[in-house]
Amino acid sequence: MSFGAFDESRHAAPMAEINVTPMVDVMLVLLVIFILAAPLFTHGLRLDLPGAAAAPLPAPPATVVLSIDATGKLYWNGDAIAPGALAARMAAAAAQNPQPDLQLRADRATRYDVIAQVLSTAQANNLVKIGFVTEPKPGDGALPLRPAQVLPTPALPGAGGK
Repeated sequence: MSFGAFDESRHAAPMAEINVTPMVDVMLVLLVIFILAAPLFTHGLRLDLPGAAAAPLPAPPATVVLSIDATGKLYWNGDAIAPGALAARMAAAAAQNPQPDLQLRADRATRYDVIAQVLSTAQANNLVKIGFVTEPKPGDGALPLRPAQVLPTPALPGAGGK
């Protein structure tokens, strides 16, 4: 028992046409809904907000860049300084409120004892925000780092201040 066709000689074949009328109907309904809803998105609420007195946010601390070249020569924010003047500059920086961040940029060929002396001078002058600045190797596939991330150094137990 077959339904649909009265011609017995016709063979049943799958329908090869796509009916796009229902899809067009759905798209037109969605378009009408969007046209009607679009003005509602641009309408804002009128609010009478209360006022509050708040202190302004503090300014971010200054940054001091201490560079050390391969020969051990020191540069304070790009200006060459004598090794003896380093302690005075660090003491002046530590006295500022808020204390500036110290970014240490050392050449790859810098001797470790020079870096250790700089860190010891910083600790003796109570500079606690010290960061090491590095550059990623080109082409190693590493993610780019944020420039000069400064981390506070923890105080050592038993290390007396002044």
